Amino acid sequence: MQQSRTITRSQFLAIALSIVMGLIVVRLFWMQVIQHQHYVALASEEQVKKLVIPANRGMVYAMDGDTPVPVVMNQQVYTLFADPTVVTEPERVAQVATEVAGGNLLVDDIPKVLAEGKQQKSMYRVLAKNITLRQAELIKAKKLKGIGFQKVSKRVYPEGDLAAQTIGFVNNEGRGQYGVEQQLNDRLMGKDGLLKSVTDVANVPLSIGKDNIRKDAVDGENIVLTIDRNIQSKAQEALLAGLQRSGATHGSVLVMDPRSGKVLALADFPTYNPADFTKVTDERVFRNVATTEPYEPGSVLKTYTVATGLDKGVMTADTTFYNTDKIQVEDRTITNALKGVTGTISMQTALNNSLNTGMVTIAQKLGDGSRITRGARDTIYDYFHNRFGLGERTGIEIANEQKGLLISPEDVEGNAVRYSNMAFGQGLNVTMMQVAAGFSAIINGGTYYSPTVVEGVYKNGNLNKENNSKAKPAVISAEASAAAKEMVHQARAGYTKDDLPGYYVGGKTGTSQTLENGQYISTQTIGTYLGFGGDDSSAKYVIMVQVSGKNMNLEGNKHAMPIFTDISNWLLGYYQLQPRA
Repeated sequence: MQQSRTITRSQFLAIALSIVMGLIVVRLFWMQVIQHQHYVALASEEQVKKLVIPANRGMVYAMDGDTPVPVVMNQQVYTLFADPTVVTEPERVAQVATEVAGGNLLVDDIPKVLAEGKQQKSMYRVLAKNITLRQAELIKAKKLKGIGFQKVSKRVYPEGDLAAQTIGFVNNEGRGQYGVEQQLNDRLMGKDGLLKSVTDVANVPLSIGKDNIRKDAVDGENIVLTIDRNIQSKAQEALLAGLQRSGATHGSVLVMDPRSGKVLALADFPTYNPADFTKVTDERVFRNVATTEPYEPGSVLKTYTVATGLDKGVMTADTTFYNTDKIQVEDRTITNALKGVTGTISMQTALNNSLNTGMVTIAQKLGDGSRITRGARDTIYDYFHNRFGLGERTGIEIANEQKGLLISPEDVEGNAVRYSNMAFGQGLNVTMMQVAAGFSAIINGGTYYSPTVVEGVYKNGNLNKENNSKAKPAVISAEASAAAKEMVHQARAGYTKDDLPGYYVGGKTGTSQTLENGQYISTQTIGTYLGFGGDDSSAKYVIMVQVSGKNMNLEGNKHAMPIFTDISNWLLGYYQLQPRA
């Protein structure tokens, strides 16, 4: 009979220890070899932090003569935040934050927010924004646990509401809205940098470690506008004064250099201070009217019809026609607003007195002499749209530019009646920017310059100019341009004596009805004035003015022209132009 073997206690322990050691070895092998990369990643996630290095948003400059001056700057401010899992004195945090941060607080009940954050194991709750360095230092001095600060940049506007609708603003998420702030947001905002570094327990980056990576932030570009702060200031002042005289509630002014397409001023009323954009209740106040609100400009477009007729050689200023104060176009009878200038008159007289019949006669001459044929309509469309840019976005660097509407002869609505109306500025929707740019080509010798509001970039104390305006030469001949310019000069000279003597100034009025639900209403009109000024050598500026008001009949000559005259006379002195002897 075989004797059974018994395992002693020491042997059992040895076997157990061997099994345990084996398990440990297997576990270590699993962790250190099989899952090595996994735990390296976990360690890296715990010890290596990615810290964003914020880029500074570019500043915005305007011109003061030939010198760039800042109109939008950055101020360093701080965001106050809390880690609810660390805060030990929520009531004291609330007391200090309220006393110091005051109106910059974003939270009404701080203890409640912190309690909710702690329950949700949240480590980040914003308590206040845009607090100053002094406020941050006062809060730091209280040595509150779980409180931190993040340095951020805030836009400040040393010129207040100057060119507000052109500049736009930066919203609470840090993105530009309206104006150049939105259109050039990518250029202005720059690119954030990255610091990937091994940190200590307090998340302070260490200077050693093979995993350290630093990618420097690239600050945004400092954009210099073509806006001249002096001309802009005068335009806003003259516009406000003119609106107060007329009682109009809305108005816009555009000043352009016709020799380059550079926009020198864009003024709108009502206006706002971009620093207080959150207080604005009417979104329209943010809009740059000259680029975003197409309208029927009325008789100012008679300058376009005259220029087309001159360039095609179907008329001169002395060409005559027989005016009866009405003219038939297919089944429509078109009449003049001003009656009584009848009989055989010249085209210059028709422009001086803004006679619709004269412009329709030019349109007929572009056809077979008695009808606005398809060929005439093609010609008008070619000049108005293709050459002068009506009904197309100009490409100016201001957000939300609108295209407007100019009916093509290809369209069933592009008939003779439509084009007879277009000849005197109705039946189309265009922007002030389009009209001013096309008019500049008419009076500058015949070159169309696409409008621009960007002069260049300010870097290292120097202005690096950009050529943002595209030139399209010979949209009309130099001879036609000179003749059109003289006709516009005569139209103004025979109408007003308010210009400074010895200078070469011209302009044209426009009064247009407005549409509501597709119907013209007689109780509301928009007054417009479009003109130029300079000396014998060339036109130095183009000014366009628009005024309007709910249920108000406003006229170009009575309500818009005085604003033009105010700015024009001031510009003659500002440019130090010499009058004729």
